Amino acid sequence: MHKLNKKICVVTGAARGIGHAIAARFHDEGATVILTDIDEEAGAAAASEIGCRFIALDVREEADWLRLADSVPTIDVMVNNAGVTGFEHGRVAHDPEHTTLADWQGVHRINLDGTFLGCRYAIGAMKAHGTGSIINMSSRSGLVGIPLAAAYASSKAAIRNHSKSVALYCAQQGWRIRCNSIHPAAILTPMWETMIGDGPDRDARMAAMVADAPLKRFGTPDEVATIAVMLASDEATYMTGSEVHIDGGLLAGSAAAPG
Repeated sequence: MHKLNKKICVVTGAARGIGHAIAARFHDEGATVILTDIDEEAGAAAASEIGCRFIALDVREEADWLRLADSVPTIDVMVNNAGVTGFEHGRVAHDPEHTTLADWQGVHRINLDGTFLGCRYAIGAMKAHGTGSIINMSSRSGLVGIPLAAAYASSKAAIRNHSKSVALYCAQQGWRIRCNSIHPAAILTPMWETMIGDGPDRDARMAAMVADAPLKRFGTPDEVATIAVMLASDEATYMTGSEVHIDGGLLAGSAAAPG
């Protein structure tokens, strides 16, 4: 039996990477998927490939969310996945000393403001029937400091905490609307591919990037999508305000034997 049969699901930032994998898995599990992205060409192509509906959405813009609410007034599942690292257009300073206010705010507008607006939309779209699942994409970086990506780490930490506030608020209202966060570490997406490259040292570079993870490998978008399916489904109706780490054991400690 399909785990998400007849559920209406919105996934942001789903043109590629983790969002695309989640949208595809939701569709395979019987959901009606609304795939959203700021990149209209890539988003439309991804939706056509999966067989779902596409709606252009800039998660920073309140007007876009209001248009989405008019178009899709009722949903069962909201996945706030859209996010950036701040390095999409090249290497810029993102350490606490040299980051510009504009760069700091640019990351937070997408990652944090976008998640806030997505949660607010989801509550409005779910409260009439009093049930639903909100899934926010945080990160391993939301639990530890990242000195050269301070804005990214800050935004993901805030998403972690806001997820708990949303969960408690919905419970306080007497709704069975759940909110949980997912915390991936190194997942092999296009973002990482640009850093790895395709040169002769690719394998060595990949190994170096995951050397600290006990499982010594990258995760896959589909492995994250599996967690999202579980949180979206009726198998997780007693989970709210929780966080799921998918990091190859990174936050558990070191797998190295004592010397």
